[in-house]
Amino acid sequence: MEHFQFDKTSYNHIPKEPGVYKFFHTSGTLLYVGKAKVLKNRVASYFNNKNLLNKKTQRLVSQIDTIEVTIVNSEYDALLLENNLIKENQPKFNILLKDDKTFPFLVVTRERFPKIYATRKVDPDKGTHFGPYTSVRAMHKALDLISKLYHVRSCSLNLSEKNISNLKFKVCLEYHIGNCLGPCEGLQSEKDYLKEIDQAKHILKGIIHPIKTRLKEDMNHSADLLKFELAAEYKSKLQLLETFQSKSLIVNPSITDIDIVTILSGEDISYLNFMKIEMGTIRASETVLIKSRLKEKTEEIMAYAVPVLRQKFNSHSPTIISNFIFELTNINIIIPQIGDKKKLLDLSLKNAFMFKQNHLRIKTKQQDDSERTLRQLQDDLRLKSIPRVIECFDNSNIQGAHPTASMVYFKNGKPLKQQYRHYNIKTVIGPDDFSSMTEIIHRRYERLLTENKNLPDLIVVDGGKGQLSAACISLKNLGIYGKIPIIGIAKRLEEIYFPEDSIPIYLSKKSSTLKLLQFIRDEAHRFAINHHRNIRSNDSITSILDGIPGIGPKNKTLLLTKFKTLSQIRKASVSVLTNAIGNKLAVRLHNYFNKKKGPQ
Repeated sequence: MEHFQFDKTSYNHIPKEPGVYKFFHTSGTLLYVGKAKVLKNRVASYFNNKNLLNKKTQRLVSQIDTIEVTIVNSEYDALLLENNLIKENQPKFNILLKDDKTFPFLVVTRERFPKIYATRKVDPDKGTHFGPYTSVRAMHKALDLISKLYHVRSCSLNLSEKNISNLKFKVCLEYHIGNCLGPCEGLQSEKDYLKEIDQAKHILKGIIHPIKTRLKEDMNHSADLLKFELAAEYKSKLQLLETFQSKSLIVNPSITDIDIVTILSGEDISYLNFMKIEMGTIRASETVLIKSRLKEKTEEIMAYAVPVLRQKFNSHSPTIISNFIFELTNINIIIPQIGDKKKLLDLSLKNAFMFKQNHLRIKTKQQDDSERTLRQLQDDLRLKSIPRVIECFDNSNIQGAHPTASMVYFKNGKPLKQQYRHYNIKTVIGPDDFSSMTEIIHRRYERLLTENKNLPDLIVVDGGKGQLSAACISLKNLGIYGKIPIIGIAKRLEEIYFPEDSIPIYLSKKSSTLKLLQFIRDEAHRFAINHHRNIRSNDSITSILDGIPGIGPKNKTLLLTKFKTLSQIRKASVSVLTNAIGNKLAVRLHNYFNKKKGPQ
């Protein structure tokens, strides 16, 4: 069981499986939780028939940003999970349950002649619990089935050996109508009674095939003997057994306080599914995508990720069911081969696999979109080859102070931030964007040529004809003009300029090419502004610190490294400052700011 995300435009990729869906706002707030027999059809109904929705639902749909779905084995399991999620998260658009009721269980009491009854409160001291049941009617039919198949007492008498031997009790009406064999008077031995209870437990555990086989044989035998009423009774019991299948996946609450962890490993990416079981129901689940940086082994990935997930969901289970053996301190790792635990393991693997499929589908779509955009960019700009690597430059200064520049690096249409570069302008005095552009273009590509590194497939300059011409000067001086395509993009009307061409081209506002170029240009601008802002902030701090006796270049560097801003230095206590620059200077600095409040 697992939840994985879709955006609201890709709901058609949601699987046709039973499960639970969750709608999220752009802020990450959970808006609504619902269940469905077929998730794809149910979620699509919100978006395909908007005119048929009531006002409340229309308002819900208008706020949806992302969709998470959780796959389970049946709609009954979905109902259980939906109930738990609504009570835990209380989403804004869900009707909340105020009575705090839970789904019922059947309990086989722990006493000399056990009873079987329904309860909504699980108390392990009372006996063995089976359920939970999503249908009270089905639960009562299961009780009725057991009462017809076996002779289980319904009284609350204390049937101790002493009480029975002293003839303290007498048989009641249940004995006379054939529902009980009278253990209260010693008319049925404890051994025979417990045999019937064991068979009843088999039914409650879901081991019903032998019972069904026997009932079919009895039904056919009765029909052969022309005892049609008896045959009809057996047929009714068979139908009750079919209805009994509506219980939850987890049929025995002995599978409680346990975690299920499965992993699908790849060369660089692994998909790990985590499920937390409490009180016989699935309380939490999540699948995570883990990228391997150093070719870590599966054991290393599990040993790192599982404790993080257990801490996140506050799990303290001493046992983990998994498809892979790994070491975890004081934890028992098992790989079940049969039974309900194997069903849970298979369900976890199924969801990890579906998460993997969804991730690969999205990744493939993104790659296809990027490839399509790059080919369109090649056509629109009349380039000889697809621009796999694009570098974009931007300048930043305020009235000539602290002139800086930035370069952002895009590969296959995606930003590669480890290749971003900042530049402090060295040779230009005053607000001269053109000369600044000439400097940074020269510095960038002189270095690439010196280090014999690959040149980009396209250079983008943030600006119009002036900035583009300044960049071309450097390319000519380096002898690579004409070898690298270069363009300028002006902000005002989003004109695209080419070298030695005074007439720009205009791309459609809806063009994927223009959107990519705008994104690259805006990213370069953001990167340049952030660098410029940091320099101005550091310079402001430094200028104030210069006025404090004893604070030299070394201490200024220590303070800037540790506190980043003047505000943080001013707020710091003497003890915290002492850790950075020593007690004497810390007291002096603290006293300085308490007496004189400088600019923030």
